[in-house]
This record gives sequence, C-alpha cells and structure tokens, in this order.
Amino acid sequence: MAIEKKEEEKISILLEDLASLESYSRDLFVFLPLPVCLVSSIGIILEANPSFEKISGYKIDECIGTAIENIFEETEIERLAKETFKEGFIRSRETNIFTKDKRKVPVSISTVLRKSAEGEVIGYFIGLFDLTEIKFKENQLKQAQTALLNMLEDTEELRNRAEEEKNKTLAIITNFTDGLLVFDKEGKLSLINPQAEFFLDIKSEEVIGNPILKLSTFPTIEPIVRIVGKEMEEVFRKEVQIGKNWVLEVSTIPITIKEGGLGILIILHDVTREKTVERLKTEFVSLAAHQLRTPLAAIKWTLRMLLDGDLGQISKEQKEFLDKTYVSNERMINLINDLLDVARIEEGRYIYKQSLVDLGPIVQFVINSYKEEIERKKINFIFLKPKEKLPRIMVDVEKIRLALNNLFDNAIKYTPPEGKVIISLRSAKKAIEFSIKDTGVGIPKDQQERVFTKFFRAANVMRLETEGSGLGLFIVKNIIEAHQGRAWFKSEEGKGTTFYFTLPAKEEFSEFLKEF
Repeated sequence: MAIEKKEEEKISILLEDLASLESYSRDLFVFLPLPVCLVSSIGIILEANPSFEKISGYKIDECIGTAIENIFEETEIERLAKETFKEGFIRSRETNIFTKDKRKVPVSISTVLRKSAEGEVIGYFIGLFDLTEIKFKENQLKQAQTALLNMLEDTEELRNRAEEEKNKTLAIITNFTDGLLVFDKEGKLSLINPQAEFFLDIKSEEVIGNPILKLSTFPTIEPIVRIVGKEMEEVFRKEVQIGKNWVLEVSTIPITIKEGGLGILIILHDVTREKTVERLKTEFVSLAAHQLRTPLAAIKWTLRMLLDGDLGQISKEQKEFLDKTYVSNERMINLINDLLDVARIEEGRYIYKQSLVDLGPIVQFVINSYKEEIERKKINFIFLKPKEKLPRIMVDVEKIRLALNNLFDNAIKYTPPEGKVIISLRSAKKAIEFSIKDTGVGIPKDQQERVFTKFFRAANVMRLETEGSGLGLFIVKNIIEAHQGRAWFKSEEGKGTTFYFTLPAKEEFSEFLKEF
C-alpha cells in the first residue's frame, strides 16, 4: 500500500509539473513578441498568438479554422509547406502576407514540423518577423545610395568639365598672340605664356613665384614694372619700349569673382609694326612738309608783293583772282604747319619753352584775336572769369595758345550766327580747368570716339564747312597731355559741344623742378 501511495504521489507531481509546463508554454505562446501560428497538416490554422493577430489584422477567433492560404499567397504557401514537410524546417525566408484589409506586409518566415508522440507529422509551426521597418530603412538607404551615386556622377562630370575648361583656357593662353602675365592675390607671378616669354626673352622657371618688385631686376620686365607700379595699378594701352626690338602696349585687368579678387592680369600687345609704319609715315610727312614749305613761302611773298602793288599796278579783276590765290596758299601753309606740328608731336620734340604763367591772360589774348569774327557772326560770347586768383601753371605759352586757337576756331566756326559761346576758367583740385561751350552743330554720337584722332572731321561738319585738316583736336589733346593735363568733351548733335582741359597748377617754380 505504501508503495502504491508513493507512486500515486509521483504521478500527481508529474501531472502538476506537466500542467505547469503546459501553462508556461501557453503563456509563452501568448506573450511571445513574434507572430506565431500552428497549422495543421492540411493547411488549417489551429492556433495563433496575439502578435499574429496584430500583424494579420484578423482576430484570433477569425484566424482559427481559417485556411492558411487566406493570409499567404496560395502558390507561395504551398511551396513553403512542401519544403517544410520535406526538410523539417525553413529558416528566415523572405515573403509577404496579406492582411485582412488586403495590405501587403513583407515578413521573414520560419517554419518547423510538429509531430505527435508517435512521430507522426500532424502540422507545422509558422513564425513571422515583420520586415516593414527594415524594408523602409532599406528603401531609404537605397535612395540615399542612389542620390549619392548621382552626386558622385555629377561631381565627376563637373570635374571633367572643369578639367576640359581648364585645358581649353590653358590652350588659349598658350597660343594667345598677346603676352600674358598672371599675378595671384599675393602679387606673385603664377603664370606666363610663351608669347610673353618671347617678348621679354625670359623663361617661366626664372620668374614664376616672384613678386612684382623682384621681377623689376630683369632688364626686360623693369620698364613694365615702372608703368604698372608695385601695386599694379589699372593701366590701359600704355606704350613701353622693350629693348631695341619691341614696342608693346601694356594693359592691366583685375581678375575677380563674386567672393573677391583673385589677382591681376597684365596683357602685352605687340604694336612694333604699327609704330614702325607710323614712324616711317611721320618721317615722310615731315620731309614732304619741309620740302613744300619753302616754295609755298616764296609764292606767299610774291603774291603779297603783287597785291601791295610793289611790282606794278594791277586791275580790280586781277586783284580778286590774286586774293583768292593768296587765301588758298595760306590754307596750304596752315596745313603744312599742322602736319609739321603732328610730326614733332609724334617724334616727342614738341614742348620747348616752358615758363610759370597765369592762364587767364593767355585766354584773353586768344579771345581778342577772334573779336572781329565774333562781332561779324553776332555771337553771344561770355567769358566766366574766376572770382579768386588762380594758381600759376608751367607751360609752353606758344603751344597753349595754339591749343586755345584750335578750340576757339572750332567753336566760332561751327556755331551759327547769333549763337552762344561760353568760356569758363576755374580752379579744380591742384589743377586749372578750362572749358569752351558752344551751341553749334554738335558731334554725332557714333563718331565721338574718333574726335581726338588725326584727320577726323564729323560727317555733319563736312556738309557745312569743306575747309579744315582734321588735325586741330589731335594737336590740342597732345599739347595738353604733354603738359601732364587731360582733355575731354561732351557733345549732343544739334545742340552743341563743350570741350574741357585741365593743367596741373604749379605754385612755385621750385615745385615744378621737384619733378625732375
């Protein structure tokens, strides 16, 4: 009896343990965070946990007794079941389930066979892992990867394009007919093209990386440094002689971007041939003018003697013809004088006798010489004299008179009768400014750039007045610039023109001498 009782107690304990195990298994099944369901051998869901309920959208009561094909795609679940029955399990296979509301959910599925105590297959367990978040992250990662690859492709394309543009630019610079010197923002030479090397008779390795002041030690570069200065100031088409072989025009251009300056570009343009031709032409004009001057002077004095009756009495008709001949001869002499002035200007030997003077009396002298013409045309002539005493200027008086004569001649000649001419003289920033304003025909806008060039005459003027050499304003500009002054104008066709020039003021002769 005692033995039987002990056996019963053991069985009772085992049954209690089994019940506890079943309860534990049930609790584990219910609270398992992964969706799990039990499927029979014929594909009917026998049991499902709350996590399965959540992922599928079906209530547990709706799941139990439902064919597994309602949740999985039929062909897919058949393939998975067949493999499970054959292999005994499936580990982490990606597939999709379809929720109650027909939404597709990516999952990782694992299966394992369920057997009875006798070893007979009675179904299989299905465990799911929701891949929605992972797939979303994967998709984001792919998009980021695609975007990055696109950026890399774009960057590579831009790099290739930049390299191509760089090669094009270098090819242009290398083959450019002008000499180019590129200085960086620190003022050091960073690039010199072959043409500049040729002009300056230097090699790039000798000068690259050197600042402008150090470059002045090279004899061929020193004249350029003298023009642009150590700060490489803005210069436009300034001529410089390089050795005996070259005459170059020097221009500087700042290299800038939105963020600021990158450096300075110096351009060397070869004008040697033009200057040679110009010199030969000037020499020819000078020679021809000198050869013509002597016979024209002889003709002038012979005509003068005839007109004055020194060679006998002449009739009225003869006198009229001789007067016309004398005037024409005077025009020829004036033209020859203008040509000789131009030749002297171009040879750089035009300003001779400089003295410290007041400009006012010089202007008044020229005005007085035109009084008859002003009265004849009834021109309203106004001279706006300065209220304060003007500083003196160092000038060649004869040449300044010539410049004023040319300006007065144009103003009076091209202003219609009863028009107006206003002369102004004033002090302006260590200089004296002169202006002459007329109400004449004006200068066409499309021709204004050529006003100070040789032999220029505006089209509207040539229709009105056939006389004139077109050299007057060229001479004016060169006389003023030879005195370190500046000449310019403003004009509107049909309304008139105002010519200006400035001359530097020199209070004392000693101040002038300081410049030498």
